Amino acid sequence: MNEERKIAVEEVEAVEAPPRVRVEAAAETFERKRDYLEGFLAQKPQGLPAGEPGGALYEAVVDALKEIFDPEIPVNIYDLGLIYGVDVTDDGHAVVTMTLTTPHCPVAESMPMEVELRVGAVPGVGSAEVNLVWDPPWDPQKMSDDAKLELGML
Repeated sequence: MNEERKIAVEEVEAVEAPPRVRVEAAAETFERKRDYLEGFLAQKPQGLPAGEPGGALYEAVVDALKEIFDPEIPVNIYDLGLIYGVDVTDDGHAVVTMTLTTPHCPVAESMPMEVELRVGAVPGVGSAEVNLVWDPPWDPQKMSDDAKLELGML
C-alpha cells in the first residue's frame, strides 16, 4: 500500500490522422434502396372519427356537459370530475358515465335527467344514455385544476 506510484509521460511530435472515407467510393459499392419513409410521408392525415376524443361530435358532447353546473358548487360537472366517461358511437348514440359528489346529493334525481337532455340535444346525437355509478366514489382530487382554482383550493 505504501508503494510509490510512478506516472510515465510520453511526449510526441504529432498524431497520425485516421483515414478519411471517400463518399465517391462508398456510392459505387452501395446501391440505394427505396426509401421506406416515402410512402409514410406521402400519406395525408386522416380526420378523427366524430365520436372519438378530439372528434367534432365528442367535443360537442363535452361542451354540452361543461354547461351544466352543480347547484351547490359554482363549477361545471365536467371540471368537477363527476363525468367518468363519454362514449359516442358512429350512429350518434352517446353514453355518459357519471357520479355525484355523494349518494345523498340533493340533485341525485334531477342531475342525470338534465345530463341526458343536454347531451341528447347536441346536433348529431340521436339518443343519449346516462349511467350513474358510485364506484369509484368521487373525491376532490378528481377536479380539474381550473375547478380547484375557482374554489380556492390551489
